[in-house]
Amino acid sequence: MKTIHEMTLQEKVGQLFVAGFHGTTPSEEIVKLIKDYHISGVIYFARNVEDPKQVQALSKGLQKAAKVVGTAPLFISIDQEGGMVARITEGVTLSPGNMALGAGRDEETVYQLGKVVGKELRLLGINMNYAPCIDVNNNPLNPVIGVRSYGESAEFVAKMGVQAVKGLQDANVSAVVKHFPGHGDTSVDSHLDLPVVHHDLERLKELELVPFNEAFKQGVDAVMIAHVAFPSIDPEKVPSTLSRKVVTDLLRNDMGYEGVVMTDCMEMNAIIDYYGIEEAAILAVEAGIDQVLISHTFERQTRAIEAVIKAVESGRISLQYIDEAVERVLTLKEARNLQEESAEWADCQGEIGSVDHTELAQKASEASITLVRENERIIPLQPEEKILLISVDPYVTSGADDTLYSEVTIGSFLEEKLPNLTEVIVSVTPEDEVVEELILVASGVDKIMVATYQAVQHVSQADLVRRLVTKYGDKVAVIALRSPYDVDKFPEVSTYILTYESRKLALQSVSKFLLGEIKAIGKLPITLGTARVN
Repeated sequence: MKTIHEMTLQEKVGQLFVAGFHGTTPSEEIVKLIKDYHISGVIYFARNVEDPKQVQALSKGLQKAAKVVGTAPLFISIDQEGGMVARITEGVTLSPGNMALGAGRDEETVYQLGKVVGKELRLLGINMNYAPCIDVNNNPLNPVIGVRSYGESAEFVAKMGVQAVKGLQDANVSAVVKHFPGHGDTSVDSHLDLPVVHHDLERLKELELVPFNEAFKQGVDAVMIAHVAFPSIDPEKVPSTLSRKVVTDLLRNDMGYEGVVMTDCMEMNAIIDYYGIEEAAILAVEAGIDQVLISHTFERQTRAIEAVIKAVESGRISLQYIDEAVERVLTLKEARNLQEESAEWADCQGEIGSVDHTELAQKASEASITLVRENERIIPLQPEEKILLISVDPYVTSGADDTLYSEVTIGSFLEEKLPNLTEVIVSVTPEDEVVEELILVASGVDKIMVATYQAVQHVSQADLVRRLVTKYGDKVAVIALRSPYDVDKFPEVSTYILTYESRKLALQSVSKFLLGEIKAIGKLPITLGTARVN
């Protein structure tokens, strides 16, 4: 690996950029970015994934391309948070998401799952995970964080987040905590527009910044900056990603963070709609960013790199800024031994998605199931009972989601043991005629289960539940498959169960509870209008 003194300006600037690409093999565009632009790393999305074996081959091919041209080994990164935000969902151990783990309340489990996920990622050639999300979810209306957070208590989020960091990094995968200085108290998705948080710095220090401080003490490798404006820190209402007051003054100088600092994707609307890619990249580097992430468009990626090179050549960006950033990047690459050859597939396939690993995830999932309210006549479901299960079809909820979900439903796990079960799949916004028909069908059954998905955001879904409860009362139970806040739209429901996610593991776990095979031992990590945090 070249030292910084051996690198040209073009090579140095390239080390400040991470790029996404399309395809499941090294594309012509990504190879060009590696060969001609000397980029620092790549990011994988679901579009790059077929199965674990293919992912490992892809990682090997990308690292080989870097080695051939003599550039530094690549950060190969991914958003593998667990739960609803994950890019590889089959053939690996998929951890429950943060709020599910928060409901489980077991710090050791969070550590062990972090280590398992890290170990499997590293075997696939992935050496950096954009996780954990350590935003404090103190705004029920937040459209992009929600169940990606461990909960609403800053101290609790800090404890859990630190364990995830330790687990990943003990497996030699760089953890990237996000989204500094906090994306939890926003009501706008930064993928769509620029959120603004008006809290003063003292409040931020008491809440949003607490988990980051603890992660920094733990020695987390990297931190991702939020595309959120904090006028109390930067009165110009500049997104934190582009603000020197946030990145250098607050993060570096006041909080003393010395690791790698990176942006969220610069093609998100909160940035691209206001600045354009060239100016945004320049402002990010001026702010003190070490890694500029551009996830999708080759033309924007090349324009951004060339713009930063020109800004240095013109004197707008100090070469000192570039050198300091590149030094941090190269130091981390060496510390994580990125030049190490990944294992052959035959030597590692038995560990990826192994029985021991998946059993750990299953145990954590089962421990997350939370019973908020219970009508004792509902659970367990009995084989002789006529049961109507209405399952809302999940969908991509925010810009952070990347994949739709498998065709598995709760009914898939119940049908064998409940011969009189009828499952009906409806959209997240069921039409009036569908609602009317379901109310009629429900008249002939003993119990009615409704598996909601973000009903808090969908009036017709919440209306379906309310009308069922009005007509059939205690016969109706709700299983919230994502947002725990759904119940605030129908507080009269007598039985309310939380899974925090609609992944296969969670559906299997809640099915076991409905059948009486396990107890619901999860505890609310947030406050609901009808139930306090346990």
